[in-house]
Amino acid sequence: MDDAPAAIDLVIVDDDAETTRLLHRLLSQQGYGIQVAESGQQALELIPERLPALVLLDIILPDIDGYTLCQQLKTNPLTAEIPVIVLSSLVDSLDKVKAFQAGASDYITKPFAVQEVLVRVQNQLNLAQQRQQLSRQNALLVQEVMERTQMENALIAAEINYRSIFENATVGIFKASVSGKLISVNSSMASLYGYDSAEEMVATVDDISRQIYLQPQRRAELVVYLNRFDKITDAESEVFRKDGSTFWVSEDIWKVWDKDGTFLHYEGIVHDISERRQMETELRQQRQQADRLLVNILPYRIAQRLKGGARTIAENLDQVSVLFADLVDFTAASSEMTPRQLVKMLNEVFSMFDQLAEFHRLEKIKTIGDAYMVAGGLPTPNDDHAEAIAQFALDICDAIQQFQRPDGKAFQIRVGINTGSVVAGVIGRRKFAYDLWGDTVNLASRMEATGEAQRIQVTPHLYERLKDKFQFEPRGYITVKGRGQMMTYWLVGRLEAISGQEDNSR
Repeated sequence: MDDAPAAIDLVIVDDDAETTRLLHRLLSQQGYGIQVAESGQQALELIPERLPALVLLDIILPDIDGYTLCQQLKTNPLTAEIPVIVLSSLVDSLDKVKAFQAGASDYITKPFAVQEVLVRVQNQLNLAQQRQQLSRQNALLVQEVMERTQMENALIAAEINYRSIFENATVGIFKASVSGKLISVNSSMASLYGYDSAEEMVATVDDISRQIYLQPQRRAELVVYLNRFDKITDAESEVFRKDGSTFWVSEDIWKVWDKDGTFLHYEGIVHDISERRQMETELRQQRQQADRLLVNILPYRIAQRLKGGARTIAENLDQVSVLFADLVDFTAASSEMTPRQLVKMLNEVFSMFDQLAEFHRLEKIKTIGDAYMVAGGLPTPNDDHAEAIAQFALDICDAIQQFQRPDGKAFQIRVGINTGSVVAGVIGRRKFAYDLWGDTVNLASRMEATGEAQRIQVTPHLYERLKDKFQFEPRGYITVKGRGQMMTYWLVGRLEAISGQEDNSR
């Protein structure tokens, strides 16, 4: 019995257990065999021993960084041909350049989309397999030619063998001159570009720059690279078909010399990657849509931190103002409305509240039924949050009166405000929510719950902060759950606004 372990398809090099579990589950479901290395040293021991088909490599490791590890893999003849996909939360283009300079084949930014990972993994495995297949075929051909160079019959057989590969390959194969004219193509190449035969394509295309590439300067760019490195791998370009339509291809191109070292021509293979490019475009659009949705449900700065890879977001904020507003007798009114009318009315009310919150640079936290919660001074601290939230409270008390109950009377709201320190953070893994906790939040909620219709009840903290800018009326001592007797105040209006009204009445 053969006790050798099963072949490993993929190796994941990442010390983040959550990312590793996600990738392991995702890729295992696709039938890949998975091995995990949690450090660079462990990876350097594992990969040369097992020679996987692909390596998924995180940049940040506990011992050595991913760039160094990738370079070491590429300098080892045993592992040099194994494609490496870099996983990183770093989004700067220089980080991507550094990864490709280290020898990486692709780069996926965290947090990643599931479909994106599957597409990129499969693409790299396909390309590696095709390169290996062509390399093996070429190696067999070269070996046969070398062994039988003295035998004419063997040379003829080798030519026939090469011709068979050239004509029957499922990928496009071509030879091109230095001047940019096709020397020969196989039938797959002609079919790929919409020609009826290889002969027709060779006879028609006398200027590759103009007749093949959508951007005429593209061939000149590739030639510059070839003159420096002699070979190009996975060069992606948009090209013309015979009928003028365009599609995307990936090319491997190399220079060919004779036995004396004289440069002869270029050879290459071509893959149609239009479907993959379309999928990447759709994935990019989906990511952009997801980014927009994330910004809509979370403060912008918090959304950016989540996109940057932050796993836990929690902050202590010393100066924050919190407001709760609740529709008075809403349950009785809602019983006289259809579900459509109820949702439409709440949407109009809270949309108006949202507009006023944005105008006053406040952050909507959430709605719960007919209750609305908003805060000022977060996630970015500012000095005028208490003044802004007080004016917001006055504005929504005025604005709510334009909405009518089923009995024809105007809706009314109760409002409570407090100011102080809070804990703010994001909860949830799939459905994110930005929320606040602490005594400041609880007291603001108590101010609303013990208030009166069309009145704004505030704590002594807010009163002391704003008494020189707004007019307040003492309510007196009330019983507050968890606090006992507490002095509270009614917010009436701005001092300058009230003073102006009195001057006009005279």
